[in-house]
Amino acid sequence: MNDSFVSRKDRIISSAVEIISDSGLSSLTTHNLALKENMSDALLYRYFGSINEVLVEVVDYYARFDNSIRQTVSAKQVTNIQKIKDYFEAYATYYENYYAISTLMLQYEELLHNADTREKITKCITERQLFLEELFDKAIAEHEITTLFSGFDLATQVTGVLMAYILKRRIVYIKTTFKQEFMGFLNKWFELIAI
Repeated sequence: MNDSFVSRKDRIISSAVEIISDSGLSSLTTHNLALKENMSDALLYRYFGSINEVLVEVVDYYARFDNSIRQTVSAKQVTNIQKIKDYFEAYATYYENYYAISTLMLQYEELLHNADTREKITKCITERQLFLEELFDKAIAEHEITTLFSGFDLATQVTGVLMAYILKRRIVYIKTTFKQEFMGFLNKWFELIAI
């Protein structure tokens, strides 16, 4: 990030995401964050009162990104299948360009156990699921895809596969881009459920 255009608070949030990505949620401590930001623990407290406040900001940032994608996709005048593809293409592009942020999907369980982030991450997960479920239900109703599965089933399947691809990227080196790999899968998957 270019320091001249990004506030110190935003840099701290970005560093928090990187710590979570590199070492896991348990490594996000005030001390580790202050070290990464090259500041004292006391100075960090001028921006955030606790590490949980930082974590809440990280989840808020992620949720804002989610909302932005949903609004953009909803406004498109294309088929429901294309909206779903566009939705996941936006995620794939974002995750490819900001690799560290993808780790938040792999931290859902832990974020649900944190009293400060539970409600926010629950809302984020629920809104994502309902949005996809609605698009799949519309695609079924408009005879774009098979009725073999419900919208809920399809949304759950494709979200689960997205998480599997994100995890795979964290443990295996792959030559193709994340976007190429995941969108390649998604296009083949839609061929299976198309009418």
